[in-house]
Order: sequence, then structure tokens, then C-alpha cells
Amino acid sequence: MISPHFLSASVAEMAEGKILAANHDGVYVIRFEGDVRLTLCTTIDDYFQRMFDDPAFASVWVDLCSAEGLDSTTLGLLAKLALTVKQRFGFQPAIYSCDPGINRLIKSMGFQRLFELREEVCGGQDEATAIPVVEGSEEAVKAKVIEAHKVLMALSPENRARFKDLLTVLERG
Repeated sequence: MISPHFLSASVAEMAEGKILAANHDGVYVIRFEGDVRLTLCTTIDDYFQRMFDDPAFASVWVDLCSAEGLDSTTLGLLAKLALTVKQRFGFQPAIYSCDPGINRLIKSMGFQRLFELREEVCGGQDEATAIPVVEGSEEAVKAKVIEAHKVLMALSPENRARFKDLLTVLERG
């Protein structure tokens, strides 16, 4: 089973992940930094929900230029973000990525169909502030991990094959 929860640097060298965000009049920029893993899935999902509940919500950009690694749960949550934005608001969000390894990873997941891919630096980075970490129960995190992988699996036959064994194990446990 291929599991895309790695990128060019080894995990020992990667900075701990964090999520930063900025919002101005309903225009959101969300920046992922370091090695963003399932430990942040509750934080990410909670922030996305608050963003969608904002009556002024107008657009969202995802900035991956400071990301060193993204695990499959994080990728699934990003896919869910794009699908929700398209369904509820009628547009595709932009995703910025400067790292060739991350670009290959997000393209291998089919993100070019979900996002406007921009292989360049996202503007307005200085205004973002860290999103407070939201701790989730073990059961809540497991449910988010399962949901994220189901979203990824629905994107393509390749993703379905890539994650079916993992999903089987998660749903049994």
C-alpha cells in the first residue's frame, strides 16, 4: 500500500506543523507550516467550519509554501474544503505551493480538479496568525481520519486503491 504521508525531508528533520490564518472582509488565507499531520485534523476541521459559518465568507486561498509535509488525513481535509466551497459557494479555492515534492503529491491526489493550483508564493503572508490547537477525543479524531480518507478515495480509482487497506483497518479498529 502506498501511503503519501511523507515528502522530501525525513520526519525527524521536519518542523512541527501549525496552521495560520488571516481573514479580511470574508477573504481567508490559510497557511500550513511544517509537517502537518492528523494531530491537527480537529484544529483544521474546526477552523473550516467556523470559516464556512462566517456570513461574510467570500473566498479562501490555501498556502502550502511553508509546508514541509502533509499526511493523507490533511490532504483529505483539504479535498473536503475544496468540495464544500464548490458545493456551497460555487467556486474553486486557490492552493499555492512552491515545493516540487508537495506539487507532485497534491497532483497525485487529483487536486488539480478541486483547486486552482498556483505554483508560486501566496501574497499577504505577514498578516496570518496561528490558529489555536483544538484537541479532539480519540474517537473524534478517528472519525475525521476515516472521513478524510473516504473523501480522498472518492476522487479517483488510484486513490481508492491507495487507501482501501488503510480504511479497512481504521473502520475495524
